[in-house]
Amino acid sequence: MYQRVGSAAYKTDLTNTWKLASYLDHPQRSFKSVHVAGTNGKGSVSHMLASVLMEAGYKVGLYTSPHLKDFRERIKINGAMMPEQAVINFISMHQGFFEKEQLSFFEMTVGMAFDYFRKEKVDIAIVEVGLGGRLDSTNIVSPEVSVITNIGLDHTQFLGNTLGLIAREKAGIIKANVPVVIGEKHKETKSVFLSVSESLNAPVYFSEDEETELLPSDLKGNYQKQNIRTVQTTLKVLQQGGWKISPEQMEQGLLYVVKSTGLQGRWQLLKEEPMVICDTAHNKEGLSYTLKQLTQQRFDKLHIVLGVVSDKSLEHILPLFPKDAIYYFCAPQISRALKVEDLALEAAKFDLKGACYSNVREAYDAALKLASKNDLIYIGGSTFVVAEVL
Repeated sequence: MYQRVGSAAYKTDLTNTWKLASYLDHPQRSFKSVHVAGTNGKGSVSHMLASVLMEAGYKVGLYTSPHLKDFRERIKINGAMMPEQAVINFISMHQGFFEKEQLSFFEMTVGMAFDYFRKEKVDIAIVEVGLGGRLDSTNIVSPEVSVITNIGLDHTQFLGNTLGLIAREKAGIIKANVPVVIGEKHKETKSVFLSVSESLNAPVYFSEDEETELLPSDLKGNYQKQNIRTVQTTLKVLQQGGWKISPEQMEQGLLYVVKSTGLQGRWQLLKEEPMVICDTAHNKEGLSYTLKQLTQQRFDKLHIVLGVVSDKSLEHILPLFPKDAIYYFCAPQISRALKVEDLALEAAKFDLKGACYSNVREAYDAALKLASKNDLIYIGGSTFVVAEVL
């Protein structure tokens, strides 16, 4: 499974997904959906959309990845995780087919989510792309609107090493005659989106061009401003399509995203004295936003608990980290983790200094022990590091 294994689990076509959909009698055709892709922000955007639609009185399915603590975080209806027994029953019932067709973890999970949404008769499902877009297992839905939050250089070994190439992969979720919302414009990517949408007669909305007064949200990272604009544009498109969402419901939905959906790990405050913040940002674009906000906080000393996975381009992300922080290098407990000694060696090349710890918990405990009440501890570098602290 890609989450733990990495590139060996990446599938290069949708053959298995279509086989599974056919075997399950195409559950994706039984509910309306919004399909969300992008390098960063797609999880936050998906949860915000779900929260607003729940506030508007709809029964809302939410499919996201990866999970932090519990597999069932990936599949929710109105904020409640899929019951354990339902997961067990689905796998037990279809295990023979999964083994025969050698389905991946992600393919099985997409099938499970769509089957569950059909059984529970959701009004609409917010479906987050796992990786890329064009070849992602979620790309069998016919949505009310497609959303592409932004384009950055991540997973370049699969999606291409330029913004234009990556944009083309993400643009693979655009469907004929289905409106698409683009969260951020780049010179390199705008022409790609315009070309693909024009060829498919898909109306395109660039959220940066929309005259929108940004609504407040309980998701506090500065980077959420762009995500909120993307969400408000998407909701406007849904309203035009006949979905009934009042301004008050939009406002309330954005104010209570965490409470309604259970989203974690986005500029999440874990403790106040010392202040402890964790964030799942793990690529150049995401970390540049998060670390910039970190410099705007008030503290005496900065402590950073840092671990990464082995396929990250460290030469792109390590220069973003402040040199005057105390580092607690660690490795999450997955096979994809970069060895802590290797991380410390690479970090030293960029004047990032600290000690190595055998696991995330030990690193976090050491930071708590050394930090004074006016210090700040930041935990990040990888979703898996944040998951282990949570």
